[in-house]
Amino acid sequence: MPAVKAANPRQIFGNEDWKTITAISQWRGVWLILHAWSVVALAAFGASWAWDKNWIFGLVATPVALFIIGGRQLGLAILMHEGAHGLLHPNRKLNNFLGQWPGGAATGSDLHAYRTYHLTHHKFTQQPEDPDLPLSKPFPTSGASLRRKAVRDMTGQTFFRQRRAQFATAWRGLKAMLTRESSNASRETSAGRIFNLQSRSGIDAPVANVDGAKATARTVGRFLLVQILLLAISLVLWGWMPFVLWLVALATTFQLFLRIRNIAEHACTTTGSEDPFTHARTTYANLIERTTVAPYWVNYHSEHHLFMGVPCYRLRHAHMMLGRRNYHQRMTIERSYAAVIRRVIASPLPI
Repeated sequence: MPAVKAANPRQIFGNEDWKTITAISQWRGVWLILHAWSVVALAAFGASWAWDKNWIFGLVATPVALFIIGGRQLGLAILMHEGAHGLLHPNRKLNNFLGQWPGGAATGSDLHAYRTYHLTHHKFTQQPEDPDLPLSKPFPTSGASLRRKAVRDMTGQTFFRQRRAQFATAWRGLKAMLTRESSNASRETSAGRIFNLQSRSGIDAPVANVDGAKATARTVGRFLLVQILLLAISLVLWGWMPFVLWLVALATTFQLFLRIRNIAEHACTTTGSEDPFTHARTTYANLIERTTVAPYWVNYHSEHHLFMGVPCYRLRHAHMMLGRRNYHQRMTIERSYAAVIRRVIASPLPI
């Protein structure tokens, strides 16, 4: 199918307004990376301190910390996404470093592979060629089905399924590197389809060649290196507990928040190739939602699809400008994430 129709910002904004909302700051992307890691550290070390004081305090603090850490892990993935669009920093090399290492590597993704994958999603949003289509196509679904998915996320099943596939592919790639096996994009490797966690969803994205396996090995290598660094910092400053909280959040709350975020972005929208204002959903988010499922303005997803060159910290401004120009009535806008979940459930959840 043809690519979806793109919005023409020159027909919507004046030149000065467009320059304002597309200006890439030299410090705000860096600040957002520092903010994400600072919040992770405060939550992890705060919960560890609570356990040292009293086991009751620890029991109360731990779930709070897991929700906060999982939300910032999603934030790091979102900031990698910003880097994939070249929006973290005006210097290309620094932009790629920020997106690759403190962003993507921490959660097991690769900036460069993700960039190719993600731009295809923008070009063919909700069309058969869209690699993210499996994320929205199953909806609406039953409440029971959604509940089962949430249970798999919060019990670590989703995490271990994805990591098992990713690590198996990485092992295949490592062996290819050690034996100097040449790539052959036309044939499948003995490991079969190769999986990387490159989609915005964290869902498996297949690559079927030796080069893909080698790329996955490098991605896993960066992921493990970051985990070793975090473990070392944890042991030096406090002990095992902060790192355990990071890892548990990565396997549980991060997975759930990732799923909810992806559902909200495209599920049950009226996306078509002719109207760019229908390609995604914007969801208003309260403080709790911004802490968990919608960090760093990711809830303004319709604006992001309309104008890929707008940094995340200016999406709210773009949303307000569109409202003043009476474009909101053409957009898919939901008042909360709870409202989105209700909309994508075909039959109500049992009480």
